[in-house]
Amino acid sequence: MRLIHNMSSIAEYSPVESSVPNRVIKMAVIGGSGVGKTALVVRFLTRRFIGDYERNAGNLYSREVQVDAEQVTIQVQDTPGVEMTDNGINLPDHVTCSIKWADAVVLVYSVTDRRSFDLIEQLHQQVVRTGGANMPPVILLANKADLLHLRQVDAQQGPMLAETLGCSFYEVSASEDYSQVHKAFHRLCCQLAKQPAPASNSTSAATEKRRSPLIPRPKSPNMQDLKRRFKQALSAKVRTVTSV
Repeated sequence: MRLIHNMSSIAEYSPVESSVPNRVIKMAVIGGSGVGKTALVVRFLTRRFIGDYERNAGNLYSREVQVDAEQVTIQVQDTPGVEMTDNGINLPDHVTCSIKWADAVVLVYSVTDRRSFDLIEQLHQQVVRTGGANMPPVILLANKADLLHLRQVDAQQGPMLAETLGCSFYEVSASEDYSQVHKAFHRLCCQLAKQPAPASNSTSAATEKRRSPLIPRPKSPNMQDLKRRFKQALSAKVRTVTSV
């Protein structure tokens, strides 16, 4: 079973046999630690909000979705949180590798964390340097908009920064508003889908990038939870047999 993702819902359908593989759209999500990158990715791909994740896991999430009536495979690379140091930003190799790999970059900060906002301009500069002449499209997301009592970044500052950087801006809440999260990612997907598909001779190179040890293989967002529940059920069954 696959997941169809359109403007209104996610629905399951039976896969149709085809000799033509789906086009792959690759996005990297980058930002400071604790800004909600993983929550945003999972919210977009599954409509669900899960508040507790293993930080800095750097998982690659993959789903088949429908963009403007075209079936595509979306791969979203979550990345470890970037930290600010006295010497600038501490950028893990995983993040640089993800920028090179991606067709588009989503920069994320939290409106409740001023330091995460201050990171954005330097992260954008890193995207520019890494992308060079082939710099990928970038959008800017301000997360946790629902936490008004904890806000440290004014609502006007995000759009102003996005205008300076020349990218689109969205203020969203991964926990409270799926529609705005979907809108931001979906518009980016539509923008990428309209671009010419990569040449066939670059397919193998792209495949090798996805197999890089710095970028994990696709992993279901709920796989660990399923394993945990299975172990709990198995333990309960063993206890029942023992007591009898």
